[in-house]
Amino acid sequence: MTTATPGPHPASAPAQGGVPRLLHTAAALRATARGDGPRAVVMTMGALHEGHATLVRAARDRVGPRGQVVVTVFVNPLQFGAGEDLDRYPRTLDADVRIAAAAGADVVFAPSVEEVYPGGEPQVRIAAGPMGTLLEGASRPGHFDGVLTVVAKLLHLTGPDVALFGEKDAQQLAVITRMAADLNFPVEIVGVPTVREDDGLARSSRNRYLSADERRTALALSTALFAARDRLTAEEALRARAGSDGPRSQRRSEALAALGEERAAADAHAVARAAARRPGPAVARAAAHAVLTDAAHLEPPLELDYLALVDPSDFTEVPEGYEGEAVLALAARVGTTRLIDNIRLHFGPRTAPADAHTPGAGEGAVRPRGGTAVTSPQAPGGAPSDKPQGPLGAS
Repeated sequence: MTTATPGPHPASAPAQGGVPRLLHTAAALRATARGDGPRAVVMTMGALHEGHATLVRAARDRVGPRGQVVVTVFVNPLQFGAGEDLDRYPRTLDADVRIAAAAGADVVFAPSVEEVYPGGEPQVRIAAGPMGTLLEGASRPGHFDGVLTVVAKLLHLTGPDVALFGEKDAQQLAVITRMAADLNFPVEIVGVPTVREDDGLARSSRNRYLSADERRTALALSTALFAARDRLTAEEALRARAGSDGPRSQRRSEALAALGEERAAADAHAVARAAARRPGPAVARAAAHAVLTDAAHLEPPLELDYLALVDPSDFTEVPEGYEGEAVLALAARVGTTRLIDNIRLHFGPRTAPADAHTPGAGEGAVRPRGGTAVTSPQAPGGAPSDKPQGPLGAS
């Protein structure tokens, strides 16, 4: 990891609007005045890009000019499994400090492995439980135990009021939220929507590993997710049409077919079918699978690890007939690079939450069972931003 000398700022002076203080020890962080407002933390593994910058800007907006934003940069060895890319994970601390500064960070905390794990690998770790064995946890055994252990340590070391994580790492966000709720961490966990490239690819530190041909194949991830979303939208539009035209559409379909008007008859038949059922998980899965199946025949091919449509509270597969928010998540390998992505979908009628007047209780808020709300900052105009990114970044 690149090292740098801490900046010239006195420990008591906030760095807003200037160069953030670069600190390497917990003692130096403790000696740093918190400011007059709340403290927010954004945890990263470095190699910062626009997705991370979005998290930092969201943190700055959250705590305001009198608060303090701390960005941690730490490549956590506990969350890398055998054969994974710990050694080649990019270390770009000087550039990271510049990006953090431009986005509004006051402090960059970049501890060494010895600082975070002073006794070597910890004997006591936090277990992610059942959720940690699914999807990413099944593909990378022990990964989420390593994530939760370092997040818990960094929460203790930084002592924030709020911690922001990217929704691109949806399962990571879910297990961190669960840990904070189950273990009574006095911190609010906030999810920030995924940041995408202009072509739709979710921003990731691993995108730099892709060749031009591999990147073209990798676009199938976001294309599959958007195909599922668009198919649901189209089915819902047909169903809305059918609401006023239901039984008549079937009669019209039969009459048009008898006249040989096949195209018009097919449209009327589609409306009639939509009136009889609400589109469910199978529709979304099928639309995404169609794109991914085609991508498996590209050169280079996309090798699918998993495609899952899950309940965001526990990451178990949702059944047909499910109503409410769901996460369509996938992981795939293109060449030697493994990528993940996800999108949130809604099934069934939308109902306003009883506590919609409370911050974070509207669209974009996830309430794990028995847990605290995970809120998504809103884009200008009140709609959730469609630009996101993940935090600890090993994905």
